[in-house]
Amino acid sequence: MTALIVISLVGIATLFGGVFNWKGKTLWFAVAGIIATLVLNFMDWNTGYSYFNQMVKFDNYALAFNGILLTSTLLIMLLCSHHYRNVAQNMIADIYGLIIFTLVGGMLMTSYSNLTMLFLGIEILSIPLYILAGSNRADSKSNESAMKYFLMGSFASGFLLFGIALLFGATGSFHLEGIKTFLSNNPSSANNSMVAVGILMLMVGFLFKVAAVPFHFWAPDVYEGAPTLITGFMATVVKTAGFAAFYRLFSYCFADLSGLWVPLLSIAAVLTLFVGNITALYQKGIKRLLAYSSISHAGYLILAVLAMQDQSDSALLFYTAVYSVSTICAFAVLIAIKEVTGTDSIESLHGMARKNPLLGIATTIAFLSLAGIPPLAGFFAKYFIFVTAMKSGYGWLVLIAVINSLIGAYYYLRVINSVFTKNEQAEKIELNWAYNLVLILTALLSLAIGIAPDFLVNLI
Repeated sequence: MTALIVISLVGIATLFGGVFNWKGKTLWFAVAGIIATLVLNFMDWNTGYSYFNQMVKFDNYALAFNGILLTSTLLIMLLCSHHYRNVAQNMIADIYGLIIFTLVGGMLMTSYSNLTMLFLGIEILSIPLYILAGSNRADSKSNESAMKYFLMGSFASGFLLFGIALLFGATGSFHLEGIKTFLSNNPSSANNSMVAVGILMLMVGFLFKVAAVPFHFWAPDVYEGAPTLITGFMATVVKTAGFAAFYRLFSYCFADLSGLWVPLLSIAAVLTLFVGNITALYQKGIKRLLAYSSISHAGYLILAVLAMQDQSDSALLFYTAVYSVSTICAFAVLIAIKEVTGTDSIESLHGMARKNPLLGIATTIAFLSLAGIPPLAGFFAKYFIFVTAMKSGYGWLVLIAVINSLIGAYYYLRVINSVFTKNEQAEKIELNWAYNLVLILTALLSLAIGIAPDFLVNLI
């Protein structure tokens, strides 16, 4: 709980950075605050304290996912040192503050034990994102993405809130423990229309937040129109928080009613995998390719939600960690290339391996990991998800996921091939030390986690 309070105070203080004209100190204050919060987060390990009348619980599950959220945000903030170097201080302080408040919402989504707190967490996460998506006010695409995200997000929040209301009406409780107890003591609840519709509406709300088919239609346009750094933030932190909240609720409260929602979620997983991967094949821009790639990875993560094995939470944690690291690395490369070339086309990567070896190596490692090529971490992430799903009897889904992994490998390798294509006109890109640090860290983590995955696998 101390970690949540500290990061909230850091967010408030960061907003005042522009007011007091802290100049370049605002970013490093935010970075220091995130590092301090990360330390405080893990100091609560194995305590399992609950607060606010049992509305939030900081158990190891919440702390582990909070660690991913904090680390991902830290890496994103370090990229800001280069990406936003020419932005006025009074404007950039707002962006830093909104990023941190989005993080606060994500931390609430991982640690809630009451549906009221879940809704608050989602809204605290979503509202700053609507602003961040449109933060490039001079770009009409950015404005369009913010409007689309706001309208679709509000619509999805309505579904989620209506589902919570129906579930409360049927069970008489907002607390996860109370809902679980009621559903366990009343096996006939599956025939209760309020329970059934409430669960399905909650599922719709979550599928929207994680950009799963058929509620994915907002993601490609929003991801493409938003500033590239914010797109990377949305694709990692938001997706991790969404799946952590999704799994906590459905595995704990609705496992006994799996016959009600598992068939529909299985269909959503299949559609998400095929739509995400097949559509990505036809993309010519890296940013839009990564958007559809993000949709496809939601399909793999849904397998962990469906499995509900003892190791499902560990598989989910491992996959989100690996996916976040590789995706941040990919977006870091994209930002650097786009700032120099003015385009995000795959052809803009030509000549990178020769003129910018660090960017070339980082791109290769990131996309190989996303493709699931051994011995990189992405391979083991998919392996653990597939094994967990197989143990739960979803062999047919695993087969579909393997086929989609092969499809995904094609467009990931196409990007890597572009990196090693000769181009004598390619420019040398100068990056600051913090930006290079992120590239090196994310690339090394993608290698190290693949070589020694046990630490993350056995964390929760």
